[in-house]
Formats: sequence, structure tokens, C-alpha cells
Amino acid sequence: MRLGLKTTALAVVLLTAPLTGADAQTMRFMTGPQGGVWVPLGGALKNMWEQAIPGISVTAMPGAGVANIRGVDEGRAQIGFGNSITTVDGLNGAPPFPRKVTKVCNLATLYPQYFQMIALATAGVNRVEDLRGKQVVIQPRGNTAEVVTAQILQVAGLTYNDIRPNFQASYTDAVGLLRDGNADAFTLGTAIPASSVMDLASARDIKVVDLAPYIEGLRKLNPGFVGVPIPAGTYPKQTQTVTVPGYFTHVVVSCDLPEAMVHDMVKTMASNVDAMAAVFGGIRGLTPKQMAMDIGVPLHPGAERFYKQAGAL
Repeated sequence: MRLGLKTTALAVVLLTAPLTGADAQTMRFMTGPQGGVWVPLGGALKNMWEQAIPGISVTAMPGAGVANIRGVDEGRAQIGFGNSITTVDGLNGAPPFPRKVTKVCNLATLYPQYFQMIALATAGVNRVEDLRGKQVVIQPRGNTAEVVTAQILQVAGLTYNDIRPNFQASYTDAVGLLRDGNADAFTLGTAIPASSVMDLASARDIKVVDLAPYIEGLRKLNPGFVGVPIPAGTYPKQTQTVTVPGYFTHVVVSCDLPEAMVHDMVKTMASNVDAMAAVFGGIRGLTPKQMAMDIGVPLHPGAERFYKQAGAL
């Protein structure tokens, strides 16, 4: 009888206590390449979740759009940043994914991303076709920007065989190559103004290539693309507004995470928009309705419950 009472009491404690010790949730969070927005933003999210939700620990690590979705789907991470166009490709099992992803759920949609093609002003690159024979710095496979680079070359009638690709995992390293005159252009997918582009512009005159003529062709490959403007003056000596392919940054989680935890993660984000905006101003004014935007990726049940409570769905 005494043993039975002790067992019952222990069960009550386990059911009511916060997650600690062996029951604590330790999660891996795949962010982005060095020099992009995802690394510092991932650090901010890690800190706010750990402070607000008892019993969770988050390890942030570098990542990339495609690699993050595969990482979460394959159980190598529980959280990751994603880009709407390539996440939908993953759900559909379209290249570069080897098969359909089935364990990735949307947590929150955050802000638009801009695919940018930046060239040295002296390189003579005014359109994609002008890259022929030139040294172009591209992110490695597993990065959304690399996928879009291959696609926009395809729309322009080119392949990697027509240019001299130099694959670099870091935007910082890409900038170093252009700054030193060892490359003519580089591509990246991130927010504006990109700190890496600003760094390059502080050392060399640059050209932000207008990609408007290629957007309709990209939409035939993936209807998730939209044309988004980079206003004049976004970068030094940029005198004209240019249009580039756009998509959305969002945060995904494993669909297997507990509903209550994911609910609290989204609630924490919605309550700390100003803290996220302090890291990246493009998040300023983010609302639960925008976070719940339908980008073709199913919401985690915990996120859906919060958005319904907030009147966003």
C-alpha cells in the first residue's frame, strides 16, 4: 500500500512538473550561412525560447534553406529556417529533394526574401546573359540561393558550364573574392539591405542587377516566386529601383514536437516582435495574421491553435 501511494504521488509530480532533466527537450536549430540574417535571428529566437519556456534547450547551428528542411524531415534537427519556394518543392518531392518531405510543419512566416545578383560595376554585367564566361560566386548545393541561381540561368538559356562558378558557403567569403578582384559577381538570397552587400559596397562600386525580365520564366518553374522591388538607395550608388525574385522566410519545426510546446514557441515569438526586429528591422510590425500566412506549408497543430486563439485564422 505504501509503495502504491508513493508511485501515485510520483506520477502526479511527473505530470505537473515543468520539463527538466531527462524529460527536458533539447532541440537543434538549423539557421543559415555566416553573413546572412538567419544566424543572428536564430540566436535571438534561441534565447527568447529558453527564457520563456521552462525545460527546453536550443542549440543553434549553421544551415541553408534546402538543407534545413531535409535536416528537420530526417530528424537531424527539430527547428529550421526555410524559404517558401524550396520548402514547397520539398513537400512535392521536386528537385533538389530526392523524395517528398513528410515531417516538416510551419511555425511562423516572417518576412520576404530577395534573390539578389550583385556584380562589380566594372564587370559589365547588366543582365543574366552577361555572366557568360565570368567568375560567379554561388552558394553550395543545399542552399536556396544556389537552386534559384541554377533556375535563373536556365531561364536565360545558360548553365553552370557557361560561367565559371565558384561555390562558397559563406557570403563573407564571397564578398572577399569580389573585393579582391577574384570574381565578377555573386548571388545570394536574403533580406535587404544585406550586410554582406553593404560590406562589398564599402570597398568596391557595385551593380545590383535588375532581374525583372526573368521572373515570369521562374514562375513557370515554381509559381511561388513573386517580383519584389529593391528600392533605389538601398545600397550605395544604387540610383534605380530594381525588381528581383522574391519568396518568404519562415520557421519550420518537426511535426512530431509536442503541441503545447510549439504553441508556447509561437506565443513567445508573437510577444517578442520588437526583440526580433532589433536583430532585423524587416520584422518590425509583424502580426500573428502575417505569421499565419498560407505559404503552402501546413501549420503545426500547436501553431494553428495559437493563431486561432489570436484571431489570425
